[in-house]
Amino acid sequence: MHAIAAVTLAVFLVVTGVMHFLLPDYFRTLVPAWLRRERFLVAASGVAEVVVGALVLIPRTRSAGGWAAALLITCYLVSHVDALRCARPDRPRLLERPVGAVARLVVNVLYVAWAVAVAGSAV
Repeated sequence: MHAIAAVTLAVFLVVTGVMHFLLPDYFRTLVPAWLRRERFLVAASGVAEVVVGALVLIPRTRSAGGWAAALLITCYLVSHVDALRCARPDRPRLLERPVGAVARLVVNVLYVAWAVAVAGSAV
C-alpha cells in the first residue's frame, strides 16, 4: 500500500508539473498578485514538481522526495490562504468564493499530509 501511495504521489506531482507548461495561464491565476513574476513562479514550481515527483518515484530517494513534496506543497499554502483572504461570495468562479477557497486550502493540507505519510513510510 505504501508503494502505491508513493507512486501515485509521484505521478500526481510529475503530471501537475508538466501541466504548468501546458496550461500556464491557469496556473498564473493561482499566484497571488502581490508576489508578481507569475511566469517565473509558474515555470519554477512546474520544474520543482517534476523533480520532486521523480525523487518520490525512486525508492532510494523516496523519503527525501516525500519531505521535499511536503515542503513544496506547504509553500503553495500561501496562494490558498491569499485566495481565502480575497474570496467573495459574488465571484463567478467557485474557487474565488469562500467555499471554494476553503476547499482549496483543505485539499492542499491533505496533499501535505499525503507527502508526509509517503516520506515517513519510506524510511
